[in-house]
Amino acid sequence: MEFGKLPDISQVDFRLPPDPPGNALILAKSSHPNPKSAIRNPQSLYVGATGWSVKEWVGKIYPKGAKTPEYLRHYTRQFNTIELNTTHYRIPDTFTVQHWFDEAADDFRFCPKVLQTISHAADLGTSGDLIHRFCEAMSGLGSKLGPCFIQLPPYFGVEKIGVLEAFLKQFNLPLAVEVRHENWFSNPLNTGRLIELLSKYEVSTVITDVAGRRDVAHMQLSNDKVLVRFVGNNLHPTDFTRLDDWAERLGHWFSMGLKACYFFTHEPDNLLAPDLAAAFYEKTKTMGGLAVRGPRLSDQETQGQQMSLF
Repeated sequence: MEFGKLPDISQVDFRLPPDPPGNALILAKSSHPNPKSAIRNPQSLYVGATGWSVKEWVGKIYPKGAKTPEYLRHYTRQFNTIELNTTHYRIPDTFTVQHWFDEAADDFRFCPKVLQTISHAADLGTSGDLIHRFCEAMSGLGSKLGPCFIQLPPYFGVEKIGVLEAFLKQFNLPLAVEVRHENWFSNPLNTGRLIELLSKYEVSTVITDVAGRRDVAHMQLSNDKVLVRFVGNNLHPTDFTRLDDWAERLGHWFSMGLKACYFFTHEPDNLLAPDLAAAFYEKTKTMGGLAVRGPRLSDQETQGQQMSLF
């Protein structure tokens, strides 16, 4: 992930901003269960990476001798979500989506990245049938579908908020939105307009914690779910202190009514992403009443013991 990457992080203030006042109001609405529903869904923390086809993970989080066709099955027994980037480049066929569903563990959730020809189109795909085709394909993931997420390009600013609303009207699956243009954050009024729009359509925010763009770690919630993209720096000591801060912040949000967080760890070349994810799981697994699952590295216990847990 090149966005926000810095060659020198020694001067970066990685502290998370304080909560915007609106977060408490948004979560207060969700903390009261629907009186018509007899079932109260558990609060859930999903921890994942950005792909499963990483051969270097064999013997680390995959069993020794694991073959490429087996990677997805092993991945979903270690992590419980994935930032699914392959859908950013093409719409998968029905057979592929069904295969993903069949291979994944029951509690696993896919978070597909919206097709690039939608997210980078001037009209966000609203004049054609791509949105419909994308949503139809992703709906095949059924109960294992988490929020899709759209990553808007850096040139998509607040002046295009009407285009964003037109897109939200057409997109009919759970969704989170990531914005990158500075003008969404440089003026509090613009940030407020974005959160109001996302709340109107029950769409979540994407919060990105990366060294070179501290404004996109905005801490804004728009409903009772959030998607966090955490970008590490080769397991620098600050990576782990930042994870401490996130565990504390999420504990606070869950105590106020957050229903779900999808937390994705990024590292250069993706090779060290499991190390961050495992560390984060260790920091959050004791949160009371929270459904959470995370990877265990092979040096934490023998591979045979590790895989027998699933």
